[in-house]
Amino acid sequence: MAYDDSSDSLPTPFPTALKVLVAGGFGVGKTTFVGSVSEIAPLSTEELLTQVGAETDDLTGVELKTSTTVAMDFGRITLDERHVLYLFGTPGQERFWFMWDELCRGALGAIVLADTRRLENSFSAVDFFEQRGIGFVVAVNEFDGSFRYDPEEVRAAIDLRPDVPVVICDARIASSGIRTLVTLVQHLLTAVPVADAPDTPDATDATDVADVQDVAVPSGASPDDGAA
Repeated sequence: MAYDDSSDSLPTPFPTALKVLVAGGFGVGKTTFVGSVSEIAPLSTEELLTQVGAETDDLTGVELKTSTTVAMDFGRITLDERHVLYLFGTPGQERFWFMWDELCRGALGAIVLADTRRLENSFSAVDFFEQRGIGFVVAVNEFDGSFRYDPEEVRAAIDLRPDVPVVICDARIASSGIRTLVTLVQHLLTAVPVADAPDTPDATDATDVADVQDVAVPSGASPDDGAA
């Protein structure tokens, strides 16, 4: 019996899932960041702020905020037919931090969003990823009306290691968010050589990071191209 043994009949391999967390303090722009870069309508678990939470949710600097994430945000970016990037935005309030350990399982790396008006709110996120050995970058989300600081001034204020990138971004603009993700990928490629990839069931293999380099970082492109 004749049959077609051409490669065209082979099923398309299931794409490799790459997981990135978007973390930071309360009201720093995590939901906005995920929504702006996601190719799909993002899953959001936003609930209205109520008077009950007024004693625990500090709205200093974000007085117009009316809702908050109570579980997570979720978005997706298809890099190519072999790689799909999944974005998980963490809840910002301290009472929801117990979820961070679950969300970080299998994460490739993380973006820590920071607001210079409330920079101290980013300290806990930085400590979280440092303690767990998860690579991350700090992205300063420049809110309208906030004072502009040089990235090195922010590094000094947070007491970051010299190797951790600090970038300026606007969470509302997709291109700015993509540049931040490119910076994270480049940082992970530098920080975790393929030969030294950890052999753990929950860790994304460093070869997956290397595979996605040419997709996430177009030839000749720079994470600093354009204005945030």
